[in-house]
Amino acid sequence: MNKSTIPALQKAALGMLLDDHRNAKKLFKQFKEAESDAEKEEIAQTVCKELTVHATLEEELFYPLVRREGGKAFADLLDEAVVEHASAKDLIAQVQSMRPSDEMYDAKVTVLCEYVTHHVKEEEEEMFPKVVSKKIDLREAAEMMAARKEELMGTVAA
Repeated sequence: MNKSTIPALQKAALGMLLDDHRNAKKLFKQFKEAESDAEKEEIAQTVCKELTVHATLEEELFYPLVRREGGKAFADLLDEAVVEHASAKDLIAQVQSMRPSDEMYDAKVTVLCEYVTHHVKEEEEEMFPKVVSKKIDLREAAEMMAARKEELMGTVAA
């Protein structure tokens, strides 16, 4: 989804989520290219923190608003997204408790990347366009999301 095509009602909120998606993709790419265990660990911890914050924003603010304003049209998409978040959170917890020298570390980060890539594709190709077409007003949510993100980035462990 191209941020420049998003209407004003949704631009700030969807733009924030899209930026998070792009950043996660960039971090996963950096992880694959990392040459040292220290570099891998730093990148993995950063992506885990940012994904945790992102999921929290969606679950606490974005999804409930879309569910309330969009109704049944969004029920299946939102239910699937919550289940996908649960799987990602489980992998995040595993990665955060490991060291790069541990067996399966790279595999777990790779699978996390695959989960996130799938989730992002569904949001950007199905959910977000539907939010735009239903003209759901996300302006107030965007302000709450920005404030909550700032708060969470200071408290979620990396």
